[in-house]
Amino acid sequence: MSNNNNKRAPTTATQRLKQDYLRIKKDPVPYICAEPLPSNILEWHYVVRGPEKTPYEGGYYHGKLIFPREFPFKPPSIYMITPNGRFKCNTRLCLSITDFHPDTWNPAWSVSTILTGLLSFMVEKGPTLGSIETSDYTKRQLAAQSLAFNLKDKVFCELFPDVVDEIKQKQEAQEELSTRPQALPLPDVVPDGEAHNVQNGLPALNGHLPEVAGGNHAVLQQANRNHGLLGGALANLFVIVGFAAFAYTVKYVLRSIAQE
Repeated sequence: MSNNNNKRAPTTATQRLKQDYLRIKKDPVPYICAEPLPSNILEWHYVVRGPEKTPYEGGYYHGKLIFPREFPFKPPSIYMITPNGRFKCNTRLCLSITDFHPDTWNPAWSVSTILTGLLSFMVEKGPTLGSIETSDYTKRQLAAQSLAFNLKDKVFCELFPDVVDEIKQKQEAQEELSTRPQALPLPDVVPDGEAHNVQNGLPALNGHLPEVAGGNHAVLQQANRNHGLLGGALANLFVIVGFAAFAYTVKYVLRSIAQE
């Protein structure tokens, strides 16, 4: 009787996992994709894309689920392979949806349910067996390093070719940005075309003298020269007039004193 049960168990697990696979393809889990090994449907691999506005943003986290022969009546074990700053690598994680807690397991839970629970616990900070404590800065560093790390994993590359292409495109974009020359700083912009830096009687817009129509720079230079001569003559005239007024005032004062 026991032998018959053992033979039927893998069939039950296989049928259930096939159903879960079709379900997860039809209704994907946000931020997560998963694939079973072609040679063993009891071993699934998953990739978590780091959610936005978390320390894991931009990262790709590879892990695996190991299902027992008695699935769905017994829970799977969960492992994280990519360094992430939240869980130990290649270590069974103690979650309510894993084989650490068979008493809380619900056979109605699917692979999608398991992966959703994993992501929910990953972005939290509660401690558990298999978790580690690191700073957000460390998590962000590991997120950036996860791209190159996963590309070295043969199983990852075989099971997730679309994710591999996505990672490579992101790496190429990052490399292009890092090698792009820095743009030179722009000159100060004058609001509404206001003029400044007046030189030789001509306003300079945005630090540059305006071009003269027809390129007649000689005429411009002569005009500037005449303008300078006129200004000098006017200044001399003001000095002479002022001196004459002063002399007249002194003469008037002296004459008044003499009359007294």
